[in-house]
Amino acid sequence: MDKVFDYYRSNIEAYTRRVNNLQKKIHLMGTIRLLIVAAAIVSIWFLRAQDWRIIAGVTLLYFIPFIGLMIYHNFLAGKKSYAETLIRLCSDELKGLDYDFSAFDGASDKIDGEHSFSLDLDIFGERSFFQSVNRTVTHIGRELLTEWIRKPLTDKTAILNRQEAIKELATLTRLRQHFYVSGTLQPGKKNDVNLLSRLTDAPAYFANTNFWKLSIWIIPALWVVIFVCLMFNLINFSLFGIIFIVSFLLAYIPIKRINELHQTVNKLEQILKCYSLLMKSIEGDSFKSSLLSNISNELVDEKYTASQAIKKLSSHIGILDQRGTMTGIILNIFTFRDIRASIAIEKWQLHYGKETAKWFDALAQFDALSSLAGFAFNHPDYIYPQIAESYFKMEGKALGHPLIRREVCVKNDISIEKNPWFLIITGANMAGKSTYLRTIGINFLLSCIGAPVCADELVVYPAKIVTSLRTSDSLVSNESYFFAELKRLKMIIDRLKEGEKLFIILDEILKGTNSVDKQKGSFALMKQLITYDTCGIIATHDLALGSLEQDFPDQIKNYRFEADITNNELTFSYKLREGIAQNMNASFLMKKMGITL
Repeated sequence: MDKVFDYYRSNIEAYTRRVNNLQKKIHLMGTIRLLIVAAAIVSIWFLRAQDWRIIAGVTLLYFIPFIGLMIYHNFLAGKKSYAETLIRLCSDELKGLDYDFSAFDGASDKIDGEHSFSLDLDIFGERSFFQSVNRTVTHIGRELLTEWIRKPLTDKTAILNRQEAIKELATLTRLRQHFYVSGTLQPGKKNDVNLLSRLTDAPAYFANTNFWKLSIWIIPALWVVIFVCLMFNLINFSLFGIIFIVSFLLAYIPIKRINELHQTVNKLEQILKCYSLLMKSIEGDSFKSSLLSNISNELVDEKYTASQAIKKLSSHIGILDQRGTMTGIILNIFTFRDIRASIAIEKWQLHYGKETAKWFDALAQFDALSSLAGFAFNHPDYIYPQIAESYFKMEGKALGHPLIRREVCVKNDISIEKNPWFLIITGANMAGKSTYLRTIGINFLLSCIGAPVCADELVVYPAKIVTSLRTSDSLVSNESYFFAELKRLKMIIDRLKEGEKLFIILDEILKGTNSVDKQKGSFALMKQLITYDTCGIIATHDLALGSLEQDFPDQIKNYRFEADITNNELTFSYKLREGIAQNMNASFLMKKMGITL
């Protein structure tokens, strides 16, 4: 871990020095530009009595270096923004290593109590697993990453391929950081790609109309002839006015169609430039993993690259974005600039439209993989699990929860070698049962999305995980707590009836009813789950469930978390032990709080 901390700290120091140097250069450029302006004013003052052509020539001599310095200033400002964003990223990563993920998006909009496991395992929201992992910079990447987590892989080959990609990308930290910073400098919006899809689906009008295709060449050529004739007094100015009016009317006859096209792509210029930069950073690279290599190759064709094509579209859209300015209006009258840009956009659509879905899918995959690779880089002590061939197996040593501070995280083992097999975990309040369930669940999920896990050893079969740890009642749907829990259990049974291979994690079965019904129902449920040849873990306060091991010694194993009372003080080891819990702490805690029993 020290190397990871040192990497981010050294980056912050290096780029802070770079920002300071750039700031000095930017200040110097500003000073020189100010001196140029002052010199130009003084020169024009002394030459005010001279011929206007001399004044214009001198002004031009000052204007050219001024513009050059402006361009260089913008270049330096861009490099400074890049460096500042990288410093902010490294600072946020250091906070993340200290378990403060507030700088990153936790996808609170994805919280779903009906999902098979995400609410129970704290996958989305503030201080969530997703917030600790997510470094996506595009909306499509964010959506894909949430989808990968909500629907983890169940195919061994697919998991191994993703592991291979994450391992390789974890070593390419500069590439990942460049990708992140490039995307952060010009963040996109949720519907950017949808707008682009609408463009590619829209029918072409200007590009298929010969009149408009010819006009963009004839009108500018006509104006060149007119200006030449005016210079040599071959035509009078009244003819110029007539042609100007005609040109104006022709330029704005198709304004409705141009407006419709512009509305489709309005304000996409900058985000497409960003997408172009993101694609350029990964296209054509010689990655070793098959997944990354395929992503890179999707962005490259024999004649062009995706970044070049997207950048070209961005420049066409930029012209339409300027159509309301004085410069845009004048250029449109003399060159049919808006129609020219519309034709270019429609030709782009006809030529590249079918490729965009493939390009953006590749970009989304890289964005999502980059987040998981960043997670791997930030946890060099984590290991990549082995993926088992047959249902079911989950054997691991020293599993810990990635969101529990490393210095206090107590790690435990797990052993499920066959099916049906259930671990029944008994123990006192606060002894560690629920934390253990979430630890197992989150490491199982990490395994199935191809990421490294917090463990010393782990072998997993990628079944579909289903949990019931945090069932709640609902005033909106008029559901009681007990009914909501029954619905959850019914969902599990129905999926087992359909033949799904599940890994089930339950916390305190039927806690919404009285103790007699709870015990009776719990026994019945456990026996039914065993008949479906399924596997899982169940935590409970009900010590009677421990007796099931005697009835099903080849399908059930008891484990416990104990609360130890020493010198009238309650202590917890949080270590998993075999057997049924011996000490329960509710009565002890109530007495400590002055509640008479």
